[in-house]
Amino acid sequence: MGPQQAVGQALRDIAHHILTAGRTAVEDRKRVEAVAVHDFRATMKSWRAFLRLVEPHLGPQERGWRTEARDMARMLAGARDAQAALDAVADTEPHVPSHRLSSQSWETIRHKLEDIRSSAESASLTPSIRARISSAIDRAETRVERWPLDDVTFADIAEGLSGHYRRARHKIPEDWRAASAQELHDLRQRVVVHRYQMELAEPLWPRLGRSWVREAQKLRNRLGKVQDLVVLSRYAEPHQALAHWRSRLQSAASQRQAQHVAVSRRIAGRLFAEKPKAFRQRLEAMWEGMAASR
Repeated sequence: MGPQQAVGQALRDIAHHILTAGRTAVEDRKRVEAVAVHDFRATMKSWRAFLRLVEPHLGPQERGWRTEARDMARMLAGARDAQAALDAVADTEPHVPSHRLSSQSWETIRHKLEDIRSSAESASLTPSIRARISSAIDRAETRVERWPLDDVTFADIAEGLSGHYRRARHKIPEDWRAASAQELHDLRQRVVVHRYQMELAEPLWPRLGRSWVREAQKLRNRLGKVQDLVVLSRYAEPHQALAHWRSRLQSAASQRQAQHVAVSRRIAGRLFAEKPKAFRQRLEAMWEGMAASR
């Protein structure tokens, strides 16, 4: 998006670009299924973040797209928990002394989680699900051209961006060490929205924009690792697949979580240092500066 293009049409173009990426993910039969699922779910996160930005300018009949995007992503979430736990294992193992958990124990843990993941993946991207997703994308593509966005200005978009920036900023814990897993998960959800929305503004100041998106992605990743460790701990609860290693796994996960939380706190401090009003003013100033230079 830039001053050389009408804002409304730029938003429609962005919508088509995201939907095309989603379609490609599920219709490209050469793509490995696990990669296709990951790419489609990532695209739906981008789509939902974009919809949050444009929904205030659409009619009530258009408000169901975000829910449909969420539901489509959930259809392909079967193996998500097992993969999250595997990611947590990869993240934690190098930081745990071998006398607490041997390499053989880690190998057994991985095999158990891989078996759970394989079972969940077996029915993920079926032909019927591919058809449902393609049909939903067809409907969205048709509706995008009818969106009443011609009167939308960049000031409207800046207001939306700063509003979601504010919501993410408000989710930052006062005491990071005492923050619950749910509080950190809620913050991560807001950071994901902010990260994808800021890609829209990246052309306004390419170097700073790219840096901003990278920082948001770093924070998202760190908070994601905290959530992965929560999932791993759940698999170690009584009567669960990893219950045999319960005390050792949960202790290791807790220590690793504390490290990720400490880093998250520093990144969030940098990313959300500005007050929302100042953030919005900077966006508008960048837009006006680019417009004046053309």
